[in-house]
Amino acid sequence: MESNRQRKVAQIIQEDMAEIFRKQASESKQSFLVSVSDVKVTADLSIAKIYLSIFPAELRKPIMKEINTNNAFYRNYIGQKMAKQVRIIPQLAFYIDTSLDDVERIERELKGEGDNPIL
Repeated sequence: MESNRQRKVAQIIQEDMAEIFRKQASESKQSFLVSVSDVKVTADLSIAKIYLSIFPAELRKPIMKEINTNNAFYRNYIGQKMAKQVRIIPQLAFYIDTSLDDVERIERELKGEGDNPIL
């Protein structure tokens, strides 16, 4: 069960990361969207798991590779934003959130458009 402190820190991280990804997407030559779908913070506030939805799907791997390469930059950015609110800046771990893809696949299957042999 999450504490109020965990939820507050997660919300701050989610808002700040969404802001930086929006700026980077607008400055990029490629057309893509990175949204922060969820942030989970451990009880000791030392690790933040950040779940990202990346569109289009073809750019997921290269964008995730670039995000993981720039992990120190993102942690520094978060540290500057949260300096007065927390003692320790959490380590950032990025994950791809595929829940929207799963929902879309299930809806296709239910409509009979998928490759399910039973339907």
